Amino acid sequence: MDFIIKNIWLILFVIWGLPLGFYRSKFRKIVYQTDSWTINIKPVFWKELRGLFGNIYPDNRKYKKFRNFYLLYLTIYLILFIAYLSFDTNSNNMKKLAVGSTVPKFELKDQHGQLFSLESVLGKKNLVIFFYPKDDSPGCTKQACSFRDQFEVFADEDAMIIGISGQSVKSHLEFAQKHRLNYTLLSDEGNKVRKQFGVPSDLFGLIPGRVTYVIDKQGKVIYMFNSQVQTEKHVTEALRILKELK
Repeated sequence: MDFIIKNIWLILFVIWGLPLGFYRSKFRKIVYQTDSWTINIKPVFWKELRGLFGNIYPDNRKYKKFRNFYLLYLTIYLILFIAYLSFDTNSNNMKKLAVGSTVPKFELKDQHGQLFSLESVLGKKNLVIFFYPKDDSPGCTKQACSFRDQFEVFADEDAMIIGISGQSVKSHLEFAQKHRLNYTLLSDEGNKVRKQFGVPSDLFGLIPGRVTYVIDKQGKVIYMFNSQVQTEKHVTEALRILKELK
């Protein structure tokens, strides 16, 4: 599932392109007025282009109907191709934290409107920082409540839990109160900190990524877990790594 989400543009581009040869063959036969398959391998293109972008058979309803369909098909194919290239380039160019990286320092307001500085806890606690897409969505609620239920276990590992998403302080407070969340939620409006960490987006870049970082007392990233759908595994994996620190 994660592979599909991360490569959705490429998958759509490939699937949409599968019938391209068939549609082009059908269009060429209409344009060149032939039923022979050999038209597909002949290096003649000018009439095909005039047929696609012009109106060379104004009285032929079949030609006009298929030309319009083929133009729409090719337009969508081009859009998917550009989207794939753009998404792939943005993903590759984004500077991402890696295991061994020093966590970037930041300041954000928590759910109570108090300014939280990461520097205030560095060196004192192990940190579990999880970026999630949206307050009170089904997957995020399941993940947040899983962290809540394991709060004492994380405390035994001398770890502080911090959740970060782009919603407002008010939204975070309502989310925390509704589900009795017992840890810090930070409001990253504008996604400045998300970009500092290099958290990738999912599903055409429309859904903010769900990534958890485990950071030791030296401020080094010792583990990362990236999954949009395995929400509870963010909790179990973070605990597993913290226990291995002992």
